[in-house]
Amino acid sequence: MSTAPVRTLVVPRPGVLEIDESPEPPLADGCFRAETMFTGLSAGTELTWYRGTSPHLDVGWDAELGLFDPARTAQHYPVRRLGYMEVARVTDSRTPAVAEGTVVAMAYGHSTVVHGDPVTQHVVAVPAELDPVLAVYVAHLGPICANGLLHAAADAGGAELADGVRGRLVVVTGGGAVGLLVGLLATVHGAAQVVVVDPTPERRAAAAGLGLAAVDDTPDVARELKVGWRHGPGDHGADVVFQCRGRAPALATALRCLRPQGTVVELAFHTGGAGAVALGQEFHHNGLTIRSAQIGRVPRGLASAWDRRRLSGEILALLEEHGAAVRRHLLTDVVPFDEAPALFAALSRRQRHVLSAAFAVAPD
Repeated sequence: MSTAPVRTLVVPRPGVLEIDESPEPPLADGCFRAETMFTGLSAGTELTWYRGTSPHLDVGWDAELGLFDPARTAQHYPVRRLGYMEVARVTDSRTPAVAEGTVVAMAYGHSTVVHGDPVTQHVVAVPAELDPVLAVYVAHLGPICANGLLHAAADAGGAELADGVRGRLVVVTGGGAVGLLVGLLATVHGAAQVVVVDPTPERRAAAAGLGLAAVDDTPDVARELKVGWRHGPGDHGADVVFQCRGRAPALATALRCLRPQGTVVELAFHTGGAGAVALGQEFHHNGLTIRSAQIGRVPRGLASAWDRRRLSGEILALLEEHGAAVRRHLLTDVVPFDEAPALFAALSRRQRHVLSAAFAVAPD
């Protein structure tokens, strides 16, 4: 075992990211040790901790009742667990479940070493033919996207990923990593048409690079789509919208694009208010549905057929077919681990735009 310290990205206070060093503990029986190769950045979620805007900093979460409870202690600084998109190579194993030398995808935060437990943690073996940097999407962020399609399928009375998109008109609001992977999944699973709506030119260009139609989020975008998407008298618009941008105006656009009685599958993390959603307008008059799809649960009734491992398998299959395009158009920035504090600062100040980023950890 290496005697080098374990290096971890920590937010000691808002607006500051540091690399903390700590001694590595002994490896327990039944566990394995792995050295991080790449750790992906989920900017939307992680910047809420960096900026101090996460709701978990203001009020405690009661996981049993599913309530934010003012009587519970909120989380506080320092924040020592950031990130959920890691790829590592196993260097020592004390479990027959994971062999030494295996490359694994996991979600354990921005740390250079992990002691993994295959009994309690989601561990995905990465195929040798897959570029390991792409495996940052396999354990957590990718399954979020696949679970969005699964929620659309359940809404349509189905149980397979294709059941909610096959032959249907699909809008994706938000062209970040989640939105583009969702759009790509919808295309692969037979959507009649997929249109990504995003105000950022770089994201629209990435969508086009992945073979997706992309338009600006203008005040007229819903009208333009609905004029072209007619199902019948008084029935225009998208069959389903995947909402992947954590801003209320994006959710408002999603609702405006839907046909009557359609569904928005909401995948974004909203930390602010939602006044722009205007529930008295299209939501009410068109009888629409907003369905939250979070990775913590698959649709009710499908848990026996779908778990995190199967969702990860769908992402591995997607990357096997489209990995080169994802690497070229979606994973825009791979920077050294030591440059993480500078990248966080630049992103928070909006001095730099990245579509999807990963930190590369140099081997000892």
